[in-house]
Amino acid sequence: MIATSAPAEQRTVLHNISWQTFETLLEETGEDRGSRFAYDCGTLEIMTPLYEHENPKIQFDRLIFALAEELEIEIKSAGSTTLKRKIASRGIEPDNCYYIQNEPAVRGRQKLDLETAPPPDLAIEIDITSSSVDKFRIYSALGVPELWRYNGRVLKFYQLIQGKYDEFEFSRAFPIVSVSEMSRFIEQSKTSGEIALLKSFRVWVRNKIV
Repeated sequence: MIATSAPAEQRTVLHNISWQTFETLLEETGEDRGSRFAYDCGTLEIMTPLYEHENPKIQFDRLIFALAEELEIEIKSAGSTTLKRKIASRGIEPDNCYYIQNEPAVRGRQKLDLETAPPPDLAIEIDITSSSVDKFRIYSALGVPELWRYNGRVLKFYQLIQGKYDEFEFSRAFPIVSVSEMSRFIEQSKTSGEIALLKSFRVWVRNKIV
């Protein structure tokens, strides 16, 4: 076991963890725990987020909800729901994830099982410190079409193309949104009041769709 600590995230890495042990840990720790799991073929990373990590997560969620509302698009928010596939021997709990194009496919579901449901259309990963597992590989195995990654300074948009993530300027889920424009609002969130930020963002969206 290797444990590391940082101001934004605390990470513990366990090796040689079986899928059954991973499933047992998920069941025993429940959904209300403060930590998040990422499992990659026997390697389990347990990450506990702190303020520098959690505040951007909240900002992204609010901006995406406002964006969907202004665009009059129905979404299904899945938060940090555990996404896993036994056949791939991989699982992860994103900071946020959303069904957008596939929202009708999961509407009314009380449980999310990727063996019978499509993966979320968009996942958001905030890694202020370096992760010990390859999250691209995990998300690719789960088939998540789009991934936004933010390291506290730089935001990047990725789309899954033929089994691998390529960097793009515009979002697949929300084509009017560029990474540079979303970055501007996330950077603004560090110094702006949260209500003022949302108002400014909504005005920007409305101007884009006029």
